[in-house]
Amino acid sequence: MIYAYHRLARSFPKYAWWKPLLTALIGAAIYLALSIAWGIVFVALAFLLPDAFPDFLARLTSLDLDLADPATFAFAIGSIALMLPAVFLATLIMGPRPVGLLSSVAGRLRWRWLARCIVPALGVYIVVFGLSFFLPLPAGEAVAPAVTSTTVILVVLALVLTPLQATAEEYVFRGYLAQAIGGWLRHPAFAILLPVPLFTIGHDYDVWGLADVAIFAVFAGWLTWRTGGLEAAIVAHVVNNTTLFVLGAFGLADLNADSGSALALGTTLVIMVAYSALVLREAKRTGLMPVREVAPPQPVLAAGAPDPRAEGTFPTVGSPTLGA
Repeated sequence: MIYAYHRLARSFPKYAWWKPLLTALIGAAIYLALSIAWGIVFVALAFLLPDAFPDFLARLTSLDLDLADPATFAFAIGSIALMLPAVFLATLIMGPRPVGLLSSVAGRLRWRWLARCIVPALGVYIVVFGLSFFLPLPAGEAVAPAVTSTTVILVVLALVLTPLQATAEEYVFRGYLAQAIGGWLRHPAFAILLPVPLFTIGHDYDVWGLADVAIFAVFAGWLTWRTGGLEAAIVAHVVNNTTLFVLGAFGLADLNADSGSALALGTTLVIMVAYSALVLREAKRTGLMPVREVAPPQPVLAAGAPDPRAEGTFPTVGSPTLGA
């Protein structure tokens, strides 16, 4: 049998339609427990080190989270990153096996392939963001880098925590959800598109901003299916978020922005089209395997019965479609 990424849950011999639902409940419980522990740590630090966490408790209780504040940034981004251990532990409990099937058709994260995706991602983002600085700004607006007392801390936090946050979101939305839906519905379009609204509503933006997020989610899901793993989507997500947060640390982007624009939407579309084209070209050049091939189970032979393999009648792996 040949399985595309979104159908990998079906490759697990103990698969059952209800297991993804139970996985979600277990994962949610683990995430809640980790989030409570994470919150307790920050509340304790706020009491013990009030100068390092100014107004943190007031912001937390009022839900007025300012990502330009390092403590709030660490708390908020770290909270999202906790989804990563939660989804892995829930999958470890319920399957499929190996747990690495969440990562790719190879049953593991393909680190060499992930590294190959970094150069095109950085290239596209550097070119597009570089060109954006030459665009005319509305009258009265000026953009200039500014170094403040929190700049270095925010840059370090962005480089350390953002990759975990972005990776966690990919494993949940393009990984677990896509495979859960793919276990129920064969066509990849369902696994790619149905998680998009859930991913989108998790961002507090206006219509333009939500459309921007949705465009990214569609391309990330499609790339995951086409390449047979999360690596390309992870790289795009990490580079995108880290770039924005680092720019925000220097005052070149609004870390608390809750609105988008037609220009930002078009920029995301250009970035994802260019990046996808480069990634698929590299995948073709390197012969990347986008599917998982699983040999059918061998028949159990009765005592004394002839082995059908000796007669050349043992079934061989055929070539079903990617939707198998």
